[in-house]
Amino acid sequence: MKEKLKEVFPSVAPIVAIVLILSVSVVPMSGNELSSFLIGAVLLILGMAIFMLGADMSMLPMGEMVGSSLTKSKKLSMVIIFGFIIGFFVTIAEPDVQVLAHQFTAVSDLTLILFIAGGVGLFLVMGLLRTILAISLQKLLIILYGILFLIAAFVPPEFLAISFDSGGVTTGPITVPFILALGVGVSSVRSGENSKGDSFGLVAVCSIGPVLTMLIMGLILSNADNINTSTEIAKNSGIISLLLHSLKEYAGEVVFALLPMGIIFLIFNFKYIRLGNTALLRVLVGFVYTFIGLTLFLTGVNTGFLPAGNFIGGEMVLAHSKYWLIPLGMVLGAAVVIAEPAVHVLTHEVESVSGGTIRRKSMLFALSGGISISVGIAMLRVITGLSLWWFIIPIYALALLLTFFVPKIFTAIAFDSGGVASGAMTATFLVPLATGASKALGGNVLADAFGLVTMVAATPLIAIQLLGVIYGKKLKEEAAAEEAAAVMSAQQEDDILDL
Repeated sequence: MKEKLKEVFPSVAPIVAIVLILSVSVVPMSGNELSSFLIGAVLLILGMAIFMLGADMSMLPMGEMVGSSLTKSKKLSMVIIFGFIIGFFVTIAEPDVQVLAHQFTAVSDLTLILFIAGGVGLFLVMGLLRTILAISLQKLLIILYGILFLIAAFVPPEFLAISFDSGGVTTGPITVPFILALGVGVSSVRSGENSKGDSFGLVAVCSIGPVLTMLIMGLILSNADNINTSTEIAKNSGIISLLLHSLKEYAGEVVFALLPMGIIFLIFNFKYIRLGNTALLRVLVGFVYTFIGLTLFLTGVNTGFLPAGNFIGGEMVLAHSKYWLIPLGMVLGAAVVIAEPAVHVLTHEVESVSGGTIRRKSMLFALSGGISISVGIAMLRVITGLSLWWFIIPIYALALLLTFFVPKIFTAIAFDSGGVASGAMTATFLVPLATGASKALGGNVLADAFGLVTMVAATPLIAIQLLGVIYGKKLKEEAAAEEAAAVMSAQQEDDILDL
């Protein structure tokens, strides 16, 4: 628990510090509003730490054991059926998905979550089949993104941004470990040198699924009238009662989210895994931790962070120049990525893959700079109402073009890590900041404010592959230098023989 608190605190602390500075300078907050935010911050930190501890004790081992059981069965039908079921229910339990759903008010939370979960389930099956059948990840991504953009051309702007955002929030602390564990297990079915590498790219395929299903939802539910985008901050003397009400409400939602996963695991344990009593008890205790942590996290987010983000965004553009929103967003974007634990894991992975050629510091600099610019552009969209099309088409076109020039492993890591930078703070604070500003400016909140997660999630697609280009170039230079040295050595030997 101590280690988890050390991991979570640095990712939340920069946002808290910036809000405190703003509250005593640029955007004064009342005592009640500030109290709600600080209580929410404490609940968020504590909840996320307990949640991650529970996920390590239960959700990750569950994913590994279920994936191993599917592998041992060697039945394609089981991979397809349970791959969908696992992808579906594990997404419902994902914290960032629930946070985003609470903010998008064109449809009910449940409808949005079910569409996103259905997309992950379907494309998890597709990703597993790709691994088993050894289909090229590059070709599959080009085909899928081609289909995706074709459908997106006919979707109303109110649903375009949230559709792409949904792909970024599905790569979270529950979904990714489960999917990776499942992918490693299924890839072991294949023999050969490349079987291990085929487990990479599964998250990339899965993150396309919710974008596609949300776009389809946008085609079906194209009427976005009478949308309520307000998020109220706790009123005077109502903080405690609001917290108690929220705890009760979110506890019910979390039970609904986690219970199916627990039932699936118990079925697999009874039929295939058969854990001993001690090991089973550990998993069940971890499951309880996951429930408590997720409940506290959602309560802290919805009673503290979301309202504070809305308030600061609205006050910033009303009381000061609206263009101050851009540098504020850039500072927050850089702070979020530098403090995000998953980003540091990613930089370590790339440094390891590149054999130390690409340093963690240089990659962290590239990501923080890129995401800072991405958030700044997202805030520019809030101010100007520029269409998301002007940004996602060139970004994804460049990302797909780079796949032809980088080592395959970098493409897989880049697309797997698309949502790694869009951690909890992006959905819980940066998106509310954008929605609050958009509403204050009288803009189209759903079209202008959403899309921020998309911009952040797209940054690693470019940054990591550009680093892959540098790595490939260095490899060629080293190979050329070795070849030149070998030629020179051979020439020297010939000269000695001639003498």
